[in-house]
Amino acid sequence: GPIRSARVLSLAGAVVPDTWRPPTLVGTTRDHRTDGLAATIFFDRTAEEMDEAIVAAKSDMRAAALERRKAAFGTHGTDASRRLAAHGLDFLNIKSGSIVSGFAAIRDELNPAPLLTWLDAEGFQLALPVMKGKAKPLIMREWTPGDVLEPAAWGIAEPTDDKPEVDPDVVLVPLLAFDRHGFRIGYGGGFYDRTLQALRAKKPIIAVGIAYDELEVDAVPHDSYDQRLDWVLTPSGPKKCENR
Repeated sequence: GPIRSARVLSLAGAVVPDTWRPPTLVGTTRDHRTDGLAATIFFDRTAEEMDEAIVAAKSDMRAAALERRKAAFGTHGTDASRRLAAHGLDFLNIKSGSIVSGFAAIRDELNPAPLLTWLDAEGFQLALPVMKGKAKPLIMREWTPGDVLEPAAWGIAEPTDDKPEVDPDVVLVPLLAFDRHGFRIGYGGGFYDRTLQALRAKKPIIAVGIAYDELEVDAVPHDSYDQRLDWVLTPSGPKKCENR
């Protein structure tokens, strides 16, 4: 509400950890609304050819999205994180005490740290993801701001092994591109697709993408295994994903 907005927007820059590093991947700059991908024709192709076409389309969109995200970070800096936090998760109508899984931002990702700090103050339980290996779902371990984190693959910070594993009610998901139907482009490892699928088999959860507004596109190429988001939270506010 207004009180949160006033307080979060006044937070000092120190609440946002300095996790930015120059991106190691770059791509060509293209029209960010379509990237020339929505018009890809799949008629008269075998199933294998269609799979290859989708993988190629995702790769093209990923490269373009990395460039857009880099530009968005350059434009907004850490102020985007404070504006994101000002919205909170009130739009989900979830109870205080619910478990929210966040993530530790790397490079020029939109950093959810101020949002997580505020959720902790509001009484939500927090968790962060831990990688258990290639082609495996993430597990979520309990975490509180200030807890010691250990560096893991790609420099991502993770909770220590002594923290208990939890099944979150809300999963905050990093991304490179998203559309209004809740499809997203990630880094290509499939970790969050496997994680959301595993969690949804256990209990109802809400998946919320965290992204700059500039990362929205008209259509994200997707396959049957891609898990959709329920909402996307951007610095300008929450966007509810539409059902097809």
